[in-house]
Amino acid sequence: MRPKIYLFGDSITEESFSDGGWGSSLANHFSRTGDVVLRGYSGYNTRWALKVKEKVFPPPLPPDGGAGGDLLAVTVFFGANDACLPDRCSGFQHVPLEEYKHNLKAIVAFLKKQWPCTRIILITPPPIDEAGRLLHPYVENPSDQPERTNEAAGKYSKECLAAAAECDVSSIDLWTKMQQFPGWRNTYLRDGLHLTPDGNKVVFEEVIGRLKELGISLETLLADLPLLAEIDPNDPLKSFEN
Repeated sequence: MRPKIYLFGDSITEESFSDGGWGSSLANHFSRTGDVVLRGYSGYNTRWALKVKEKVFPPPLPPDGGAGGDLLAVTVFFGANDACLPDRCSGFQHVPLEEYKHNLKAIVAFLKKQWPCTRIILITPPPIDEAGRLLHPYVENPSDQPERTNEAAGKYSKECLAAAAECDVSSIDLWTKMQQFPGWRNTYLRDGLHLTPDGNKVVFEEVIGRLKELGISLETLLADLPLLAEIDPNDPLKSFEN
């Protein structure tokens, strides 16, 4: 069976299989060598993710192999909801900063225990355009104040990177990366939080780069069945004997 790359996260992951999404781009990139499995849950924070992790991931393969393929890599992309301000309209999604970091480390520990060889990539929350959030509220907002701020997102981003370093796993600093582009607010975000096609492209390129650093690329993964160029036109079926 083909090895699997799991995408675990909130709505930014759930939407990643939309047209031009970073997840669908990954699936297309690895279309003959690996299966990209979407496990995105809109609105979830790390507290909820930690609670449901056993339901999200399949049990490890038995020693004799079994079916289902290997869990090759996992992206863990939470923080945008954890960083909701506790006294604003989405305060029920808020997770304190210290707990957020603890939850990420617990998720990584779970993955490492179940699949010791899997590669793990933590992705920070993206930057926040507060004006964009006011124009696109998800729930009733009587305070007329953004439920997220870029300053708070930056603090959670820092803790995400710290958790990755302490767990010795790879990370992507999306919060910093996106803000390096002068027009990031309108170029990368469609509602102050979720990604435009250009924003999805940034995530895709960052994930592909990290995977390559971890030894996962089209050059290192084998196609599960013969490619057309490998099939003998004079005896096509012979190619499927091995």
